[in-house]
Order: sequence, then structure tokens, then C-alpha cells
Amino acid sequence: MSFYDSLESRSADERAADQAIAISAQIERAKNLSGYNGVFRGLHSANYSDATTLASLPILRKSELGKAQTANPPFGGFTTKPAVGFGHVFQSPGPIYEPGGIDTDWWRFGRVLHAVGIGPGDIVQNCFGYHLTPAGMLFESGARAVGAAVLPAGTGQSELQVAAARDVGVTAYAGTPDFLKVILDKADEMGVALGISKATVGGGALFPSLRVEYADRGIACLQSYATADLGNIAYESAAMEGMIVDEHVIVEIVTPGTGNPVPVGEVGEVVVTTLNPDYPLIRFATGDLSAVMAGQSPCGRTNMRIKGWMGRADQTTKIKGMFVRPEQVAALVAKHDEIVKARVIASRQGEMDVMTVQIETNRGNDAAFAATVKDVLKLKGVVEVVAPGTLPKDGLVIEDLRSYD
Repeated sequence: MSFYDSLESRSADERAADQAIAISAQIERAKNLSGYNGVFRGLHSANYSDATTLASLPILRKSELGKAQTANPPFGGFTTKPAVGFGHVFQSPGPIYEPGGIDTDWWRFGRVLHAVGIGPGDIVQNCFGYHLTPAGMLFESGARAVGAAVLPAGTGQSELQVAAARDVGVTAYAGTPDFLKVILDKADEMGVALGISKATVGGGALFPSLRVEYADRGIACLQSYATADLGNIAYESAAMEGMIVDEHVIVEIVTPGTGNPVPVGEVGEVVVTTLNPDYPLIRFATGDLSAVMAGQSPCGRTNMRIKGWMGRADQTTKIKGMFVRPEQVAALVAKHDEIVKARVIASRQGEMDVMTVQIETNRGNDAAFAATVKDVLKLKGVVEVVAPGTLPKDGLVIEDLRSYD
């Protein structure tokens, strides 16, 4: 398979030299942004132009981004252009507002789609959402960059998804790992043969058994790791040995809560510095856990590899492609006076995520609880009402029972 561009095969020295220039430029931009509150003023940017010296700069957390946006909407003073200078403005849960550009592959997803072989002649059924959050546009931007057409399918309505895939001649899928199986199973039920042979997935873990099932159906399925703020962070190649870091970000793995880099192979929090000049996020803490892998990918790409998503540094958990946060569980409890305590449990049933919400109460309406769960957590879940005192006193409000091995 060919490389997307020459950046993927750079030597370590070439990459370091290019990144040194880009990091210095980002720090210079950050000096003039109100969101950073003068943190970088007085710094000589050339002194912070590699991963070692970058680690001496402060961490930026999403909670700080949210506070800054409340005081200075919509982007908190972290962008180099006003909202009207962007092609899109998105809103993710929080709410957190993110900018988006349309004149280039702003989130750098062409690299992701190229890695799985998507290009001219392909039609991508994009099953990421297009409403408020940017996931749909991330993959559409990438498809445009590699010359593929897009069926903007969004989420749900599996029978219509199957009919559209058949009628349009879809050859590739983009969406959460689970939903492709929903479409394929519905197609089997309808007696429809689909032409999907490539899939690029994100927004949740691609469990090994699910990847094997897709391979057995003749579908090459690779995953990427991205956020709405940063765009593409890392992606799989056909070698499927770890995730290769994107060429326009700097990734550090640090001890959670400290910002201090950990040794190669040790699990820590993913911290990213993006080289996007429109939105210079420097040492942005994702809250995700991963680890650096030693050596180089067998596919020939030379950038650093990470092991992929390995959970959260806090209790925030991604279920069915959506983050569920401890503060949302607290909001759920606050909605009903009769609820003493609640606990969200993420598990798997077959090849699908299942969310179970255990609620401690002596009274209440199960249907009302279920409606509040959907409203507050933004997901449907199984509601289990238990007696007060039943739930463990271990500090957990979100428990993840899924195995990622």
C-alpha cells in the first residue's frame, strides 16, 4: 500500500526538525491568544521546540477550555480567527464549542481513509452524526481529500441504511465499530447483498472478535483515534500493530494529573499538541489512556506508535460512541428527589455495547427514570431499580466491565 504523502516516511531527524519549526510557530501564536492568559509571554519559543522541552510547559485541560468558553464564547480565546472565519461551528456535550474548516482537510482524515484503501471510485456510507457534533464532517472531509464520494447517512434507521447502501453502490463504511454489524445483520435479514469491503471506524473500541467477524465477511476494518478538538491523533495501518501518530500532532504519554512523561511502554494519559495554526492547542490533556510502543510499524510508516485507546484517566467512559461523564450521572440523580444514588455500568452483549443504569430508590416510576436516563445521558439504557444501600461504596459512578484484550 502506498503512503498518503512523504511525511509518513520521514526519518526521525527530518521529522524532529520539521516539528521544531512548527512547535515554535504555535507557541508564538499562543502568546497572542487571550485563552492562555499570558502563559507563554516572555518565553523564547525556540527553547520549547522538541518533546523533551515541551514537557516543561503547563497542561491544558478540557475543563479549563469550558470555563474559558463560558467567559469568552464561543472558543474561549484559543483560536486565531473569530467564529465567522471558520466554515463550521460545532457543539459537543459539555457544552464545548469547536471550530471546523472546509477549505482543506482540516481534521487530517484523508490519511485515515487512505490507510484502509479508500480513494477514487469508492462511495463511503458515513454513519457518524452530522448534528451539532463534528464527527460526520471529520470523515467527510477525509473522504473529500482522497477523492471518494460520500453518502451522509448519519445514525439509526438500519433498514433505510441497507436500502441506500444497495441502491447507491456503497463500497466503504465510516462510523462506530458496532453499527456496521447492525447494518450487515439487517442486510442479511432483508436478503440484500452489500458491496462494503472497507471500513474506517472510531468513536469506540474495535473489539478483536468484531474485527474478525468483519474480516470473515471480506471487510478490511481499521480504526482511528481522534477528538473533536484535535482532529486525527493516531490511526491504524494494514499492519494492525498499534496506532501510528498523525504527522501534524505531537503526542506525549504522561502520568495522569502531573503532565510528566512516562517511559516507553508504560500506560499514561494522552497529551497532544496540535500543529493546526487555526486552533493551537498546546499540551491538551485528552483524559484518555494509552502507551507508546517501541519500534516502527511493519508497514514502513516511521512515526511514533501508541497502543490505541486503553480507557480513561477519570471515570468518563465511552458507550456506543458517546462519552458518559460522572457529572451526568450526578445530574441524573438530581432530577428525581426519590433517587438516592446511581451507577452506570458499561458491558457487552454479543458485539454491542450495553448501558445499564442501576438506581437506588424506595419508590419511583421506572418509565420516568428511563426517560431521564435518555435525556441526561443521551443514550438509551437498561434501568435496574435496587434498594438503598445496595450499590458498592467504592466511589465509582461509572463502571466499565468490557474487556479490551
